[in-house]
Amino acid sequence: MLMIRNWRMVDCIALAVLVIAAVAASWSAWVDIFNQGRYDSEQSHVLLAIPVVVWLAWLRRGRLIRCKPKGSILGPIVILAAWGIGELGLRHSRDLFWHFSALMLLLGCVLSVGGTKPIIKMAVPATAMLFLLPVPAVIRLEIAQPLQEISARCSQYLLDLFGVPVVRSGNALIINGHNVVIAEACNGMRMVAALFVVTYTFAFSIPARSMVRALLLASSPLLAVVVNILRLMPTVMFYGYASENTATTFHDLSGWFMMVIALVVLWAIMRLLRWMELPVLNYGAMRE
Repeated sequence: MLMIRNWRMVDCIALAVLVIAAVAASWSAWVDIFNQGRYDSEQSHVLLAIPVVVWLAWLRRGRLIRCKPKGSILGPIVILAAWGIGELGLRHSRDLFWHFSALMLLLGCVLSVGGTKPIIKMAVPATAMLFLLPVPAVIRLEIAQPLQEISARCSQYLLDLFGVPVVRSGNALIINGHNVVIAEACNGMRMVAALFVVTYTFAFSIPARSMVRALLLASSPLLAVVVNILRLMPTVMFYGYASENTATTFHDLSGWFMMVIALVVLWAIMRLLRWMELPVLNYGAMRE
């Protein structure tokens, strides 16, 4: 509403028409994006993207009070570039290019009607739109494999420390005669992608200083390792001492519960920094 007050009706209608046309033109890409987020557990972060964008935009809605539309020639240029990238992705089976072109089309629509100022004012939620992009398999494997090895080693050590008999063989843990492969028991990539979304949302939902936000974002991989291990330990025990259905149910539900644990850890980090009397907050960070 704050934005619409400064926009003429014709500007709002033009933007709505362009957005609808852009979504229709890239409909197959949007369907593929959300199907991957819905059916591929390793792409579950995609389902968090829209709520995150809406939340971060709502927090910054006051930045648009004086933001009047001023169309830019960059809009048509971005739209043409999006078409080219999309065609390149389809012809060479590069899904990342194909999906990214759908986002670029939306960006081109906003630039065509509103200009660059709305994008600059809402850079944080606009950047969060990138979370809609499914992570390519090559990148997933490069991140997940070392994370799984670290998780297996740490979980074995901690389980031994608590007196739980477990043997490690590569990325698998053998407990009570059951061979639990880490890639199956607790997917590390899922934690990395989803927890980066959670960390980004937390960092830009509080009036923190830029260095503190950078610290939080940089700590996301470490947070993913810690949360992954916390999830892996009871998961392995369920696979070893409970039925497979019970273990699978716990595995599926614990993934989302770990998001809550991650938020608690991030809140604890902020409390620790404030207890150390470090300058962590900037109350002007959430407004212009």
